[in-house]
Amino acid sequence: MSSSTRLSTNVAGLVDGSSSAAHREVSVFDGLPIYVKELIAGGAAGAFAKTAVAPLERVKILFQTRTEGYHSIGVYQSLKKLLKHEGIIGFYKGNGASVLRIVPYAALHYMTYERYRGWLLNNYSDLGTGPVVDLLAGSASGGTAVLCTYPLDLARTKLAYQVKDLRGNLGNGSRPTHVHPQYNGTKNVLEAVYKEGGLRALYRGVGPTLIGILPYAGLKFYVYEELKRHVPEEHQSSILMRLSCGAIAGLLGQTLTYPLDVVRRQMQVEHLQPSLQERARYRSTFDGLSSIVRNHGWRQLFAGLSVNYMKIVPSVAIGFTAYDTMKTYLHVPPRQKSKSVSAG
Repeated sequence: MSSSTRLSTNVAGLVDGSSSAAHREVSVFDGLPIYVKELIAGGAAGAFAKTAVAPLERVKILFQTRTEGYHSIGVYQSLKKLLKHEGIIGFYKGNGASVLRIVPYAALHYMTYERYRGWLLNNYSDLGTGPVVDLLAGSASGGTAVLCTYPLDLARTKLAYQVKDLRGNLGNGSRPTHVHPQYNGTKNVLEAVYKEGGLRALYRGVGPTLIGILPYAGLKFYVYEELKRHVPEEHQSSILMRLSCGAIAGLLGQTLTYPLDVVRRQMQVEHLQPSLQERARYRSTFDGLSSIVRNHGWRQLFAGLSVNYMKIVPSVAIGFTAYDTMKTYLHVPPRQKSKSVSAG
């Protein structure tokens, strides 16, 4: 009787067009642990968002590192110059390393955030379930993700820092005029840096990165969750609301921690121009901050911030939209707000 029922159900499914293969596909996704689904959703969203704003990211890095011929001509002129000298591909130099970094970074960031948040709720109930927990969990998860993916960020910066200036090279050989050394890919950067200085060299500049990411990641989650608390219940599921709250949180966090990002970029590339006195190695994050202010003024601490504003809003918007879409497709349940929030 039961086998007959199953047979008739299967036949009916074939007749009315519902594919059993589709059911098998859904069951495959449903069988994945939640943290794996978050890895897939977060990684895909991060990669898509990073690629969408890659041209602005490239210009921002050129501004931050005071690259010759770019740091004082503005965003539009910098984009035009890149297009003229390097073509469309110049907009995406270093983006491969950025995408390679953002996939594991986003996965670790989301997953460890849920783990840290659940641990805090279960072990420190006095903190409550409010934004303070999000601040602490966001900071810890940001630090964890950075430590695991920093060498890829270093490679991305070094690749993005390389520029080609073809002025005066009207003949056949056109080479960069001031890039020392020249890298040809992420793997080449990692191998060259490791050969030069070992593991320590791969983490050059990680100090200001951690000092910057801990408050930034924490503030991002803190502001985002606090803003959502003031949104009426009927609008809580609105994508526009999430994008708006996320953009505000990202802008605020970036503004407060941006000088540390500038120091990090300069520490990552300072050895590429050893002949310049102003490129003397910074002994610490504070030394980097004070040296930049002394040599270039306090405005240099915010070099490229306008570009960052231009890229962070669409980046956050695309990232949130893509992440929500992927979560829906992968059937990821909404994050719980009780003590049992740990993702399965």
